[in-house]
Amino acid sequence: MAIPDSHDTAPWDAKRPPSGRHLVRRALPWLGAVLLLALIGWGLWPKPIIVELGVVARAPLTVRVSEEGKTRVRILTTIEPAASPLLDPRARAQAQAVVSMHEAARGKASESLAAVRSAVKMAEADRDRMRAVRREGTISGSDRDRMESEAAVKAAEARAAEFALQVIDYELAQARAVLERPEGALSNNLVEVKSPVTGRVLKVMQESETSVTPGTPMLEIGDPTDIEIEAEILSRDAVTMKPGDAVDIEQWSGSASPLKGRVRRIEPAAFTKISALGVEEQRVIVLSDLVEVPDAAKSLGDRYRVEVRVAVWHADDVLVVPSGALFREGNTWKTYIYQNGRARRIPIETGHSDGRLTEVLSGLRAGDKVLLHPPDAVKDGTAVKERGDL
Repeated sequence: MAIPDSHDTAPWDAKRPPSGRHLVRRALPWLGAVLLLALIGWGLWPKPIIVELGVVARAPLTVRVSEEGKTRVRILTTIEPAASPLLDPRARAQAQAVVSMHEAARGKASESLAAVRSAVKMAEADRDRMRAVRREGTISGSDRDRMESEAAVKAAEARAAEFALQVIDYELAQARAVLERPEGALSNNLVEVKSPVTGRVLKVMQESETSVTPGTPMLEIGDPTDIEIEAEILSRDAVTMKPGDAVDIEQWSGSASPLKGRVRRIEPAAFTKISALGVEEQRVIVLSDLVEVPDAAKSLGDRYRVEVRVAVWHADDVLVVPSGALFREGNTWKTYIYQNGRARRIPIETGHSDGRLTEVLSGLRAGDKVLLHPPDAVKDGTAVKERGDL
């Protein structure tokens, strides 16, 4: 009789239910699958987008027009020498002949004036004798009128001769001036040119020795302590400005505070200028005066670069929103407000803006929170979270 193997299982043992350990082992793959699905679902579930928020508030607002400018000396004088040149022998002879001709003409005019004056005396004497006769019928009326008229005509001829003599005197002075040299002329034909104003030499146009024609600029002289600011403003911005507007002059030094100024003059005519992008622009020169010049700004010279910011509008108390929270859809300005952890897109009506803050006319209230520079992923109703809440 054979002995059964201990490793063999009895037929009735195959129907015995599995143990708990065996069940755990069989459930592990399913648990892993469920956990994996949960992780995938959690990863795909939309999370709040991290955003930065700004607050709508009431605050003062100043609208400024910014443009690059430059300093320039207010009193600026250009020295333009106009010394008469030397005459060659032929030109000098011609000039002397012209002087002699005018001298002869003056002598002739003097003799003519003397003759006319004698005729005036004779006519006035006849007129006076005629006036002395009082008896009726002694002198006819036509003779009286003729004597009065002749005296008046001779007086007018005398005055005309005097004017003619003055004209000849002027012509003679001009002819003699051609032969004269300037008072400051030296023996080597150097001309002493004196500055018409007190100041410093700002620019030398002609540095090397050469002959200059009359009207050629040689130097620019001015007072560097009397500075004004020149800026080329777009014409559409210049129409919003007026003399007396406040001006901030910035970037004149590395770390210094802005200089204060006032608009003094807005040129009435614009000019065309090509921008760096090749676009034609109409610009207007706006001149501003410094209100106060601190000691640090006294080092500013002529044609130094500065940044000009002109205040064209101001209000002490308006409802403002950060400009970074606004965007356009068509012709409408819109923004996202933060409500209960979600972004809500709303249209608003805006007013003035200084680039950093924008006036709100309708659509928002003080204390509303808005999304600053919202990313493209943000839509109406998107869950968002403020960056500081992380």
